[in-house]
Amino acid sequence: MSSPTSSAPASSSGRLADEAARRRTFAVISHPDAGKSTLTEALALHAKMISEAGAIHGKAGRRSTVSDWMEMEKARGISVSSTALQFEYGDCVINLVDTPGHSDFSEDTYRVLTAVDAAVMLIDAAKGLEPQTLKLFQVARDRGIPVITVINKWDRPGQAPLELLDEIVDRIGLTPTPLFLPVGIAGDFRGLLRRGEDGAATEYIHFTRTAGGATIAPEEHYTPEQALEREGDVWVTAAEESELLSAAGQDHDQELFLAGHTSPVIYASAMLNFGVRQLLDTLVELAPPPRGRKDVNGNPRETTQPFSAVIFKVQAGMDTAHRDRLAFMRIVSGEFERGMVVTHAQTGRPFATKYALTVFGRERTTVDTAYPGDVVGLVNATALAPGHTLYVDKKVEFPPIPSFAPEHFAVLRAQSAGKYKQFRKAMDQLDSEGVVQVLRNDIRGDASPVLAAVGPMQFEVVTARMLGEFNVETQLDNLPYQLARKTDAASAEELNRQRGVEVFTRTDGVLLALFSDKWRLQYITKEMPKLTLELLVAGTE
Repeated sequence: MSSPTSSAPASSSGRLADEAARRRTFAVISHPDAGKSTLTEALALHAKMISEAGAIHGKAGRRSTVSDWMEMEKARGISVSSTALQFEYGDCVINLVDTPGHSDFSEDTYRVLTAVDAAVMLIDAAKGLEPQTLKLFQVARDRGIPVITVINKWDRPGQAPLELLDEIVDRIGLTPTPLFLPVGIAGDFRGLLRRGEDGAATEYIHFTRTAGGATIAPEEHYTPEQALEREGDVWVTAAEESELLSAAGQDHDQELFLAGHTSPVIYASAMLNFGVRQLLDTLVELAPPPRGRKDVNGNPRETTQPFSAVIFKVQAGMDTAHRDRLAFMRIVSGEFERGMVVTHAQTGRPFATKYALTVFGRERTTVDTAYPGDVVGLVNATALAPGHTLYVDKKVEFPPIPSFAPEHFAVLRAQSAGKYKQFRKAMDQLDSEGVVQVLRNDIRGDASPVLAAVGPMQFEVVTARMLGEFNVETQLDNLPYQLARKTDAASAEELNRQRGVEVFTRTDGVLLALFSDKWRLQYITKEMPKLTLELLVAGTE
């Protein structure tokens, strides 16, 4: 007979496994204007976290979205930063990480995709697959993240249902397996046909519009026979399309979905809250719970092992009253308890977790306990940066998050010399958050750092936050460089002698050679083949 002491770890391990099994952690990826922030808000509405939804450019009196809090986001109606929302739905805990929609911020989205177990790929019914969606899907595929597809804006005119599915097959090689098909053409969205295992229609879900889509759309459920009587030829068309898909083998298979070969599909209107509950139910039923993760040595870290976590995002300015800095960590293993002292793998120093929060847009709640899959914000974590590891017990370190290859470069200067101290502090903060990459060399000096970005809108975020958070007016001067390559000290001396080339040191110590254009790079590569010139992360070139 086991003593209470010996049985405690097993009991604790079982509880930990149960809590991890309840978690669903996912990101929403899409092209700009596909309705990502609206969907995020609609999901929160159905989880009863908010009582009324409203899009940023909605009717007068409607709320702005809970996930878009930066002034630039509200003004432009786009997401330029990632935010985390956590809420309970049924017996599950949902961790939803909203990502930037604009392609200029794809590096931020890439970081998010290192922290989730599934992705929702949002497609505009009229526009189909767009470039940013394709790029982000490839990142999800490379990371082995299963994808659920939502074809949004079905309340507006768009393509035919099967045409959109064919486009997914043709352009990304993913087999779509609709769980629901729309009843009514795009622009005449009446409801959803629920497909059975053999593709046969099992149910008709009819939606009723609410004023401005601000509240949950009422649902009425009908048998196929009742649906035929109510909708006539429109129902017949949907049922026939379902049978065609089944004949083509496009029925859901859980193993193929988790392996990344197929994608369950739902047609929806996030603005009207049509199909949103069905998406939540699908995430709970089909999306995988947290799994183990390999460390830098390739050894698996299982969810039931002692606490460990990865920092995937650092964000300041979310609370203008306090101007604090929030590091978002994804818990990989073990149980997190607020106040516990963990070790920062990159420095070997202890880190106290006194101020730990769950985040709902800009709203924060102190968290006392969290489990694998949860996203927790650590306040004023100045030593933490994206890709860092926290752990207890035996040391573990997870692979760093690589930086994208920048394509835009500019010198940033403070307008007033008297603001230099604030300027340096602001640059250090924005650099550690990963807002841009900061490059320096001896010739330009610390007073004129070079900013390197995937897209030019990142520069706008820097100058806006410099002024808004640090009261520093800045001047931005673009540099005539288009490409960056990783190099080494032995090659740097020769590269600096070449016309149209300049070598910098990035904050993480990596040497980057900047080139005026691809022809200059090709010439130097051909004439001096022994020089070290390595590609950075693919995805932007």
